[in-house]
Amino acid sequence: MDNLYGLTEREMTDLLTGWGQPAFRGTQLFSWVQGKQVEDYSRMVNLPGTLRQELDAHYSLYLPDVVTMQTSLKNDTQKALLRLEDGLTVETVLMRYRRRDARDRNTVCVSSQVGCAMGCPFCATGQGGLQRSLSAAEILGQIVRMNKLLKKDHPQDKVTNVVFMGMGEPLHNTAAVLKAIRLLGDPGGLNIGARRITVSTCGLVPGIRQLAGEGLGVTLAVSLHGATNEVRDRLVPVNRTYPLEELIDACRDYFETTGRRITFEYALIEGENDRQEDARQLGRLLRGLNCQVNLIPLNPIQDGQYCRSPGVRGFVRLLEGQGIEAVVREEMGADIDAACGQLSSTQKEM
Repeated sequence: MDNLYGLTEREMTDLLTGWGQPAFRGTQLFSWVQGKQVEDYSRMVNLPGTLRQELDAHYSLYLPDVVTMQTSLKNDTQKALLRLEDGLTVETVLMRYRRRDARDRNTVCVSSQVGCAMGCPFCATGQGGLQRSLSAAEILGQIVRMNKLLKKDHPQDKVTNVVFMGMGEPLHNTAAVLKAIRLLGDPGGLNIGARRITVSTCGLVPGIRQLAGEGLGVTLAVSLHGATNEVRDRLVPVNRTYPLEELIDACRDYFETTGRRITFEYALIEGENDRQEDARQLGRLLRGLNCQVNLIPLNPIQDGQYCRSPGVRGFVRLLEGQGIEAVVREEMGADIDAACGQLSSTQKEM
């Protein structure tokens, strides 16, 4: 059964007019689903009862169910294990940023797949492989669910930002991700604009080029983790298909097409990519590209073979000395395995 959370207002209108309903019913339905985020047709009081029954017979309003919820010691991060309609699970993270000198943010780190096919050896998600990709409704449903949970405790708050950095490779599920982004940005729905959305990729060049051509203007974050093909071949296996030369060309084209600065994610791993020479090679690789490097202290995973580098601050200085803007990623949720590279769908029910 299809899920209404994956339909645009135009699609809802076309559906209902095809059933002999007036076009304005589509707008009403979209408002109930994307605006009010209802989970029960009985609440749609301005729709005829017979129409609600017909919709209920053909379309689901299912939102992912919370299996378990964990809260970090700092109370700024919550991780939910969410059950999809077919029983599979994904992890989704809500991060609450409170700033003195900038606006507060409530960011959802959303999953795009159950598992991941990319096989990066330091990432928990990829250890079990890919089970399947998510639909646009399942992607959006995670954000709606987290928005509801946020509002339950903080009625005046709402989700303001979305990062496609959860389980899976977003550009390995491009169609669903693009549709979810458009639904997120609809003024009649969550109304989260492109400048508040980040799509992360480990380097799927065709997907980057497709994303550039969509005219969405979202931020592109590239999980780099190495400045040479030799290092990336080990740490990011997709590099064997799309080597650094192709990846950096695609990133340059993305900036030229969208005007959006590229973010490069770089997890510092002791003995693998944290030497002074690695920093110099990274500086040469990114020279002239409008970008920022987010340095990520490696987060531990079960049975992980890699160790966190002790030289993060020194690596920052080496990059800055070459004119490369670099920051250390703020660590949130590592104590509940909610940080970068720690998400999986194997958490047991509590």
